[in-house]
Amino acid sequence: LKFEQIKTIFMKKTPLEIVIPVFNEGEKVLKLMQLFEDNIKSEFKVSFCYDLDDDDIFLLKDKLKLFSFEIKYIKNPSRGPCSAIKQGLKSGDSDCVIVYPADDFLNFNILDKMYQAYLDGSHIVAASRFVEGGSMKGCPIIKSILVRTASFTLYYLSSIPIKDASNGFRLFSRKLLNEVQIESKVGFAYSLELLAKCNRLKYKISEIPAQWEERSEGSSRFKVFKWLPQYLKWYIYGLSTTWLRRKKI
Repeated sequence: LKFEQIKTIFMKKTPLEIVIPVFNEGEKVLKLMQLFEDNIKSEFKVSFCYDLDDDDIFLLKDKLKLFSFEIKYIKNPSRGPCSAIKQGLKSGDSDCVIVYPADDFLNFNILDKMYQAYLDGSHIVAASRFVEGGSMKGCPIIKSILVRTASFTLYYLSSIPIKDASNGFRLFSRKLLNEVQIESKVGFAYSLELLAKCNRLKYKISEIPAQWEERSEGSSRFKVFKWLPQYLKWYIYGLSTTWLRRKKI
């Protein structure tokens, strides 16, 4: 065995990894890391997934070194959030992974609950805006109609057991990530894809109330009409699992 292989065998594996796609998010990542430091009780590490080598995340590297948990930087081999997140999911070796938005200062307090739900047997734990205790505020009307309609109909017309099918903020087990291939190439369609495939495998899926507010700084990277065809593909996949008794992944 080579030295790096031996080193990997004896290194202690962190059970939870938090993958955060970034695109010039600025100092707010320091605020988020401080919230993680002060509030997360589970053992964890963070992976920042970035597009460009001149992303301003690297201006903060010295400050980020001061936190007690491990921080990694993962280069996106392409461009856009889907490719960045897929690379982050693929690059990790933790027992489970949470994909977390860089500008979310509302939900750091549910990460331990999501991890506990994984320990209780869930392969996907969804941060849900549409259950009691959850909320979605300031969402553009077209986006709101699309995500609410998709989530409502999948919950009531398919065997998918959660009320928020489209949120990209979600925990995935390493077992699920190793078992299925992510085909999505745009936006946050990967999240709906993994949900539909997890449901087809009949793995346990659960949800925990979460808060969501339209970002107040910068511009959203959510491109409704450009991404819609791939969301629709996995929406139909989710329905066909129930109505056509499809089994194959």
